[in-house]
Amino acid sequence: MKYIMGIDQGTTGTRAMIFDADVNIIAQAYSEFTQYFPKDGWVEHDAEEIWETTQAMMKKALAEAGITASAIAAIGITNQRETTVFWDKSTGKPACRAMVWQDRRTLPICEELEATDGPAMVERTGMIIVPNDAATKIRWFLDNDETIRQGVAEGRLIYGTMDTWLIWKLSGGAAHVTDHSNNSVTLLQNARTLEYDEKTLELLDIPREILPKICGSSEIYAQTTPEAFFGASVPIAGICGDQQSAAFGQGCMEPGTAKNTYGTGSFIVMNTGGQYVPPSDGVFSPVLWTIDGKTDYGLEGMADVSGAVIQWLRDGLGIIEESGDAEKLALTVEDSMGVYFIPAFVGLGAPYYDSYARGTIFGITRGTTKAHIARAALESMAFQVRDAFKVMEKKSGMKLAKLRADGGGANSDFMLQFQADILGVPVERPVITETTCLGAVYLAGLAVGYWDSVESLSQFWKVEKRFEPQISEEKREELIAGWNAAIDHAKGWLKR
Repeated sequence: MKYIMGIDQGTTGTRAMIFDADVNIIAQAYSEFTQYFPKDGWVEHDAEEIWETTQAMMKKALAEAGITASAIAAIGITNQRETTVFWDKSTGKPACRAMVWQDRRTLPICEELEATDGPAMVERTGMIIVPNDAATKIRWFLDNDETIRQGVAEGRLIYGTMDTWLIWKLSGGAAHVTDHSNNSVTLLQNARTLEYDEKTLELLDIPREILPKICGSSEIYAQTTPEAFFGASVPIAGICGDQQSAAFGQGCMEPGTAKNTYGTGSFIVMNTGGQYVPPSDGVFSPVLWTIDGKTDYGLEGMADVSGAVIQWLRDGLGIIEESGDAEKLALTVEDSMGVYFIPAFVGLGAPYYDSYARGTIFGITRGTTKAHIARAALESMAFQVRDAFKVMEKKSGMKLAKLRADGGGANSDFMLQFQADILGVPVERPVITETTCLGAVYLAGLAVGYWDSVESLSQFWKVEKRFEPQISEEKREELIAGWNAAIDHAKGWLKR
């Protein structure tokens, strides 16, 4: 029997999962890796550690499944998007730490681009000009790291995001590739031609030769080397950025369907089909995936800090010992008692995109307890999703009837119930919540004929629990008004 392996290379850890043809999870393995914060607003990863962690998790998953690497029919990769690294194409060694998508050091470059070519660049690329963009990270490295500048000038170094890096390592350097979904959020890709945007490359003075080849999301890119994949040569056949992959895994394959992933950040994605809707009002327009030459577009809004706020309650504030304790603590009080938590640790995401905002807690009184703060923190995840959700409805002209939820935060019944309450529409949690990895598995399986068609995959999506709105419209509007007031105070904090 053959299986499909998915690699979910996330922001805080890497997961390997093995599925059979009926989409049963045969085995999985997960490990966190080191987060580096060398300066305020800087976030870095060690790409070599990520590769080693990925290899270790693949090996662990195979051992748990009791199979050899040769039993894998194909590998699909989904990944944290925009995290940027350079490496030596001869040695395969990273030339620097990877600059993580959350990193904010490129803000001055973004502001310069906005002033120079802002609206036109956004319209061409489908991406909002924010520090997340890999294009601005490349420019920062070329401006500020002599090792990178010299290595690029000598033709030794090449660039990639984490999908590109892992495929390079798995293929022994045979493939330097990315896909439309990952490339669409870098600011490097033209949204209409799906090729590199020459105007952006010119403005940022980025050499074309360091960039990976752009491919579809479901095709065979290369074979693993026996050295990289435990003695087996297996097709690497699916690539998709984590949020687009989660939408595919959630079955959001028709226009108007939407999902949110509650991970380190929150990412709400709506499928707009073959229609490219240029970005505006704080949401951007990524390619969701390209399969057999057919491209689906979407709208996306993101909050940089979502589940990370729970990590802060644990590691920073010390009011919980484990992430699951946040919900238990929140349920010890009836409401947040007027407390609002704005988790703008690195700024505000959609629809505000304010890099000068900072985290704030409003409404504290003498009666406020750690339970109220924990509850407000969980509620903040839902408020941020609502903000993006409503903008998408306005832009698309579609009234979204429900939201599909996945990611670690989706395991919280309390949070999903509050999400349904504050949205005013049902929220559905699937049986398999690791839909990010599942999307990549589907794409890889389609490329090698493991599954027949995109349509055939819909049978595998199943609801584990559905959350219906339970509060009145009046109460909903009251809560939203308080949130909006708190947001207004948090905006532009560093400029005050």
